[in-house]
This record gives sequence, structure tokens and C-alpha cells, in this order.
Amino acid sequence: MDMNTFFNDLQSKVSQAIENSPAKDIEKNVKSMMTQGFAKLDLVTREEFDIQAQVLAKTRAKLEVLEARLAELEAKAGN
Repeated sequence: MDMNTFFNDLQSKVSQAIENSPAKDIEKNVKSMMTQGFAKLDLVTREEFDIQAQVLAKTRAKLEVLEARLAELEAKAGN
């Protein structure tokens, strides 16, 4: 028996054992419990976070331009 066949057979037997064991039910229950817990929290998706980060970066850039323009106008008005 070559090593590839041995490992494939071993993987198959381990998969069957997990499918027929309570571990599969535990995994489902833990996933369900975590999903319910996360649903109660006020979380945002990564996509929403990234969009807001982009909006904030654009707003900061505009603010810097406006601050520079204001400083320029104040300097002209002071002369």
C-alpha cells in the first residue's frame, strides 16, 4: 500500500467517524449559538466598515482643503 492510498483511506475513515459522532452535532450547536450571539451585538460587516473608512478619508481630505483655503482667505483679509 503506498502512502497516498494510506492517507486517503485514513482521511475517509476519520471523516466517517466524525459524521457518525456527536462532534458533528456539537459543531452545529456551537455555530448556531455563536450566530445568535453575534446577531444580538451591534456589529457591522467588513464591507460596511471599509465603505465608512473610505467616506471618512474623503471627508478628511476635503476638510484639509477647506482649512487651507480658510487660512489663505484669513491671511488676505488680515493684510
